Amino acid sequence: MRDHATRQIAFINLAHVFTHYSLLILATAVLFMTLQSPGEFGAEYGPILALGTAMFVLYGLGSLPMGWLAARFGRKALMAGFFLGTGAAMMAAGLVSSPLALGAALAVMGAFAAIYHPIGTAMLVEAAGDRVGRSVGVNGVFGNLGVASAPVVSAFLAAQAGWRWAFLVPGALCLLGGLLYLREPAFDAAKAGGGQRPFPAIPPAVVRRAVLVLMAIAAVSGLVFNAFTLLLPKLMQERLASSPDLLPVVGLLAFLTTLCGGLTQFTVGRLIDRHRLKRVFLPLALALLPCLVLLAFADGVLVLPLAAVVAASVFGQVTVNETMTARYVAPALRAKLYSVRFTVGFLGAAAASPLVGLLHERTGSLSLPLLVLAAFAAVTLACALLFPDRPEELRPELWARDGGGGARSAPAPAE
Repeated sequence: MRDHATRQIAFINLAHVFTHYSLLILATAVLFMTLQSPGEFGAEYGPILALGTAMFVLYGLGSLPMGWLAARFGRKALMAGFFLGTGAAMMAAGLVSSPLALGAALAVMGAFAAIYHPIGTAMLVEAAGDRVGRSVGVNGVFGNLGVASAPVVSAFLAAQAGWRWAFLVPGALCLLGGLLYLREPAFDAAKAGGGQRPFPAIPPAVVRRAVLVLMAIAAVSGLVFNAFTLLLPKLMQERLASSPDLLPVVGLLAFLTTLCGGLTQFTVGRLIDRHRLKRVFLPLALALLPCLVLLAFADGVLVLPLAAVVAASVFGQVTVNETMTARYVAPALRAKLYSVRFTVGFLGAAAASPLVGLLHERTGSLSLPLLVLAAFAAVTLACALLFPDRPEELRPELWARDGGGGARSAPAPAE
């Protein structure tokens, strides 16, 4: 049964790669579309990038009903739909010849990609058994691999064969993954076993505070994460590789920068097993704000270390946020909160595409979009300051001292 669980985790990790990869193809492909297909899609960066707005809106809104759909059709059927639907939509995006058709194909892709986080995360936790922390950390690295590889692979394919192949090749691979997944039997969590400690009775006031901060973080970090990953290829082009001959290098530079974020997420996953969440979260938030401000005005090689620190902070916060839910929300409510939190976060992410595209179109540079992201990073810093700092996070049995959630313990934030 452990082998079945291992294969289940492998497919969930693969789905995480395709989820983030698919959403970021357009960010690099648009750099080539303005040169290779100006007659079909125009020669302006902003309007083409804005075609991804519906994709991110459906990616966000689509998360909300997934729990109900899973209860009706089964999680395996939904994950199979993720692979097949996302792959087919990617291939369709590579075959269209008008802005309207491209926007529609991307929207369909976003709707199918919405399946992954609420369903895939729940399946991953079930299959992981008593190794949840490590499995979630590794899963995050796979998601970051999708984010990091999308610019470099898309740039290579677009430079060598045309921008359409940047959609067609990963689309075909995603479809193949779906066909292989269909051969897997449905996963039975009860048979998989894996004992877990009873969830402690946390004072309601502490839980409310944690959940409110978590929702605020979800909305803000979703926008910052998505906007930064979207503008990264264009940032490298403007500040480091303005010649059209250097466009393939743009993807490589974006890959190396994002790789810093992926490595940080893995490291943060190890740190939060030994430290309270606030003490890991606060340094990340403190680094993000000034680096975004500096990045708005930096030029040349200085862009690389600044962008690397921003990526490390943005990606590291993802792991912290996932663990916040696990430490402060009981398992019975966790799936519902995941669904709501992902929806809130992805709605924030949906604003990233028009924000970056329109501000760049108005100003001709990425300085203003980066300053706007810095303002949102200030909200993230405030959330980090407000999040509970409880020793009980690492020793859950200590929650019993507060009366198991009784009213007497409500005013005790223990900061």
